[in-house]
Amino acid sequence: MNHGLKHFAAALVCLLMLPALTACASEEKLSFDQSASASAKNLTLARPIFPEKMPGKADKKALKAVRFRLGPAYTEPLTTDLANASSVTIQGEAEATKEQMTAFIKKRNPSPKLTCPVEEIVNAYYSEAGKEGIRPDIALCQALKETGFFAYGGDVLPQQNNFCGLGATGNKVKGASFPNAVTGVRAHIQHLLAYTSKERPKEKIVDPRYEHIMKNRTDLYGNIKYWVGLNGNWAVPGTTYGQDILNLWQQAQAPDGSDISLTAAEKKLAATQNAEAYIYRGIVYSKRGDTARALADFNEALQLDAQSTAARYNLALMQTQQGKEAEVLKTYDRLVRDTPSLPQGWYNRGLLLMKQGKVKDAARDFEKVLELIPQQADACNNLALCKIYQGKYEEAWSLLHRAAEINDANMTVLANQYIFNACLQ
Repeated sequence: MNHGLKHFAAALVCLLMLPALTACASEEKLSFDQSASASAKNLTLARPIFPEKMPGKADKKALKAVRFRLGPAYTEPLTTDLANASSVTIQGEAEATKEQMTAFIKKRNPSPKLTCPVEEIVNAYYSEAGKEGIRPDIALCQALKETGFFAYGGDVLPQQNNFCGLGATGNKVKGASFPNAVTGVRAHIQHLLAYTSKERPKEKIVDPRYEHIMKNRTDLYGNIKYWVGLNGNWAVPGTTYGQDILNLWQQAQAPDGSDISLTAAEKKLAATQNAEAYIYRGIVYSKRGDTARALADFNEALQLDAQSTAARYNLALMQTQQGKEAEVLKTYDRLVRDTPSLPQGWYNRGLLLMKQGKVKDAARDFEKVLELIPQQADACNNLALCKIYQGKYEEAWSLLHRAAEINDANMTVLANQYIFNACLQ
């Protein structure tokens, strides 16, 4: 890298990372930081030159003098509905409102790469799915999973209006394109209909793969009734594909910290004092910042149902907030043992292990996350930092390149690319 570019990159790194980036040249090991930078959030920067292969040698001394950014932890509590994921049907009515879905999208990606406003894409899903008897809120969550909340970054481009990867088979194959967002939504819904029903679509068929499913995949045509039935069928290997979609669906309609939600929680407990009711109230308390009461409710839920994934995961979140590092690690150990298909458990445990200097163990956890969710850019980023820590610089470079391909709007990945670039000889 030439000296001018190095100085430019270093200046940008300082701007991105303040106050997170600090000199630590005297330390034996590399440093990482998980705090957010207000400066970084408000910047719009061009991507650094970051080819797939590392173009130079890593300057080990320079790497020890900077602080890389860890991807953020999962912090959203889980409801108990995910425990019954196998019974959630593709057909049915929406539970999440249009307003909830719109707010959810804007919260996760304030600048979605769409050819229409967020409100219009939400309306299109509710209209098109409603005509065909498909659950519109969950179908929209499938689009959010496929596009990374409309951030894209993979083979499919935003202007294609292809929200579910139709015809995109990898190896730079971009798949189908549609003239507008509504047509793209209609194609998505028609493709789902082909999987779950043998009734023809009510609108003219625009899904280019509908006839293929009907004629050549009789094993699938009209036979997939549940979202988890898409596992290994819509996506390969996709072992938790349906669960990932339902997880987003639950996040979109999770209880908030309002007095209305608290009143609803108290009514649930008054009616039935079961684990689900305690989990619901615990989530409300957690959203209100009352960690102690939330912790008590999640513990009570586990007393009533020792196998509750939601209660144990939420308990770990509250233990983290209280700084109970030893306890939370034990909770995550039990969680990943009992529920190995939950990526949040592996990911958050990986962060804990990394902060304790157990980088090899952390790397295994992030690799597990990427097995479950190959498009998880933060897990890819964190695994890259593990490789840097282990001196495996070329692997780390490749992983950061991959993370940016997954989500080129991820500011954590962008910051780390600038830092790594500035540390080449």
